[in-house]
Amino acid sequence: MGSFDVLLDDERVQLDAFVEEYRSAIEATLDGLTEEQARRRLVSSATTLLGLLKHVTWMQRVWFEECVGGASRRELGLVQTPDESLEIADDDTVASVTAAHQEACGRALAVVADLPLDKVVTGHRAGPRTLRWVYLQVLRELAHHCGHADILREQLLAGGPDPKPETTV
Repeated sequence: MGSFDVLLDDERVQLDAFVEEYRSAIEATLDGLTEEQARRRLVSSATTLLGLLKHVTWMQRVWFEECVGGASRRELGLVQTPDESLEIADDDTVASVTAAHQEACGRALAVVADLPLDKVVTGHRAGPRTLRWVYLQVLRELAHHCGHADILREQLLAGGPDPKPETTV
């Protein structure tokens, strides 16, 4: 169900629809790419398409499993910082990172299933906030990173910078 299917629904249904749209959109940026393309760095930072999906997986686990669910990053087996969450391990693949993202989304849905948007959640180290605020933060971050991913995919498909430029003799 997309955001345009829920124009008159309640706020929770609308938030869920928008979040799900962006979750699907960021996964779709990897469709049809090779493992090398998904890992290719096109900008000076460590940002890659595969790294972005890995980061938004981490981000959603922080907000839903840590902040709302109350488990610590250590208990969840999460790295501590956003920069670390972009790092790609040798055994990370498009399939494995996508599966981890889908699992995190499923856990997020389970964590918030019975909670009202006005519920004050206290698991984040920066202090309490409402579940509504968490949804809005996740939506903001997903939209932000989807924009990055769209640009990186466009560069890749247009023949963006080759990581090993050929030299002419």
